[in-house]
Amino acid sequence: MSSGSTDGQSGTPTETDAQGGTPTDSEAETPTERDPTSAPEDLDTWLEDANGYDGDPRRFGPNSRPSISVGEETDDGMAFAPPVIEIAPGTNVTWEWTGHGGQQNVVALDGTFDSGRTNAQQGTCYEYVFSEPGEHAFVSEPHRDEGMKGAVIVAEPPTTGYDAVDEWMAAASNFDGTVVDRTDRDTTTVTVGAEGNGGAFAFDPPVLRIGTGDTVQWEWTGEGGGHNVVFENHDIDSGEVASEASATFEHTFDDTGQYLYSCLPHQALGMRGAIVVE
Repeated sequence: MSSGSTDGQSGTPTETDAQGGTPTDSEAETPTERDPTSAPEDLDTWLEDANGYDGDPRRFGPNSRPSISVGEETDDGMAFAPPVIEIAPGTNVTWEWTGHGGQQNVVALDGTFDSGRTNAQQGTCYEYVFSEPGEHAFVSEPHRDEGMKGAVIVAEPPTTGYDAVDEWMAAASNFDGTVVDRTDRDTTTVTVGAEGNGGAFAFDPPVLRIGTGDTVQWEWTGEGGGHNVVFENHDIDSGEVASEASATFEHTFDDTGQYLYSCLPHQALGMRGAIVVE
């Protein structure tokens, strides 16, 4: 095994280099003593100078296995990528060293997890399972003062009361559990390329409720590159990826049900939507 790992509870890693050996003193440094009281009281303020962070946490749904790169080169300096993630309780998070930026480690300021000695070897990994809700700020100690820091936010996913919708939408950062009711009109509009998921990679509103026979029209903003609208398990598709602000697509929903869709180029980022037809 060419990586370090934890038991997912204690956070104590077993570190190895790419050849499977324990790092030597020349390859790794002993981390400094940590004070759990150094955890920030206000996470948003503390993250303002986090390299590579745009203010929008990357959300991962239940049963996902998020990976965070350690040593991402950005215009601001070395960074974690993504620097801030939001996950459900019970999620296993892996940090993977890129080999860039020299010696690195992963240390939670509240003492929850700690990868131990610094390492510069590409492919080194550290894992931790987050079982309880909470906010955990972390740093790479050698580059903490230069802004190499991030956070893991552990929270129960938002809920609409529709299980299939909740599971599908859990990865969308602009989804907060709200179902926008448009049953009082025949036609409603969804914006394609709205702000969310780390850029213009969202549908707005993300979840709609409409009546049978109602029409939904998707309108492109022209932001975020090329987008499309493709439904899961239904033959509803906007066709080729479009990037022009003048692009539109519409569909009339005649049958009740829960319809799930995404922008295929940006689905992994969380660009997803849902329509509940009643």
